[in-house]
Amino acid sequence: MQEKDEKLMEKIISLCKRRGFVFASSEIYGGMAGIYDYGHYGSLLKDNIKKEWQKNMIQLREDVVGLDSAIFMHPKTWVASGHVAGFNDPQVDCHNCKSRFRADHILEDFGIQADKATLEFINDELNKLREAKKLLCQNCGKACLGEARVFSMMVKSNLGSPVDILDEENIVYLRPETCGGIYLEYKNTLDSLHPKLPFGIAQVGKAFRNEIAARQFIFRTREFEQMEMQYFHDPVDTNSIFEMWKQIRYDWYLLYGIPDDKLRFYKHEKLAHYASDAYDVEYDFESMGGFKEVEGIHARGDWDLSQHSKFSGINLDYYDEANKKRFIPHIVETSAGLARMFLMFLDNAYTEILSEEGETRVFLKLDPKLSPIKVAVFPLLKNKPELVSNAHDLYLELRKEFMCEFDDNGNIGKRYRRQDEIGTPWCIVVDFDTLTDDSVTIRDRDTGKQERIKKDEIAAYIKEKMN
Repeated sequence: MQEKDEKLMEKIISLCKRRGFVFASSEIYGGMAGIYDYGHYGSLLKDNIKKEWQKNMIQLREDVVGLDSAIFMHPKTWVASGHVAGFNDPQVDCHNCKSRFRADHILEDFGIQADKATLEFINDELNKLREAKKLLCQNCGKACLGEARVFSMMVKSNLGSPVDILDEENIVYLRPETCGGIYLEYKNTLDSLHPKLPFGIAQVGKAFRNEIAARQFIFRTREFEQMEMQYFHDPVDTNSIFEMWKQIRYDWYLLYGIPDDKLRFYKHEKLAHYASDAYDVEYDFESMGGFKEVEGIHARGDWDLSQHSKFSGINLDYYDEANKKRFIPHIVETSAGLARMFLMFLDNAYTEILSEEGETRVFLKLDPKLSPIKVAVFPLLKNKPELVSNAHDLYLELRKEFMCEFDDNGNIGKRYRRQDEIGTPWCIVVDFDTLTDDSVTIRDRDTGKQERIKKDEIAAYIKEKMN
């Protein structure tokens, strides 16, 4: 575990706003805590992460299919899953300034691990801090924090006519996790595509949680996206399938530039009553000073399908023709937070070096497959129409295959620095030699190395480097 860089999170947040990655939502009205908007480069980076996840989870596999389920689902969905009764967090209120905090987060600040602890344990630890005169409100500084109590994380909404939207029967929930839709479409997927066990259903989608205290930038927010896959299988194969997906998901991070020494597995000792095993993939965030969860792999048993079968009255079992047996499939789940991955890649990619001139150069050392912009094209000089025209024509050609930018503003050094900050892997300069030999200078972001290459070879060059 590395030391926390107190300034790195500030630098990442500043870069995200300055360069159009992430903005506080509704900022002109003062913003909303735990809600963020993704700007041009942020939306491109986010989309690239999603595409690479979907490619590895669906495109490159024969046993996983895709889904895009609705955010709103029948209210009984969340009764059956246990969310209505048990999806909550421990909350502490300040009696002086009325601020509200996650009790387990308060304990974490004192080095007490409490994210999976009982309410009784949490209150016992809070009392110890209270007796030691250490339990102070983080907002007003007063010793006025009360007892921890449960707080529902479900976000309520309404569907229906204006007359009856206030009726309890018409209350619906914005889904707290995307897997609910997967379970509801298990039968339709089985009936329409006829997959054989084992098979998975994967999707990327929005989820909503009424977090008591959203914090750590985009790491913990109230509106977020999940990338989840539910793998349905015969229970006799659970152990081998669980280990298979643990390794697959861990290796995925290595493919996109996350060092092995910044990753680890965290084994959950306290499991949900329906689970037989659960691990998190954790990344060592320099900006937050330690390992934090980015993805969970869980063996969920047959709880989900059994509950939905019970509450809906629909048979959700599976008939194994080869072995002549009928059973409700068990599930191994992989669940990753997209915003957490986004922050992880920025944390890992953020690099500063001191130039010979004494200036600090900032660049994002992102894997090229994830970089928002793949290549930028510059004319050597802005005031030479023949160079500008040639460079712009090249840009128009390259953008048919890659996300590109054209830039003729300022000197070459400043243009390089702008592209470095957004993680562009390659910059191309059109100079006077280009006009006679159709060659350009292409510069590598990470090494600074420059080489000459023919214009008609650029696309193949970039594709080879990316793969």
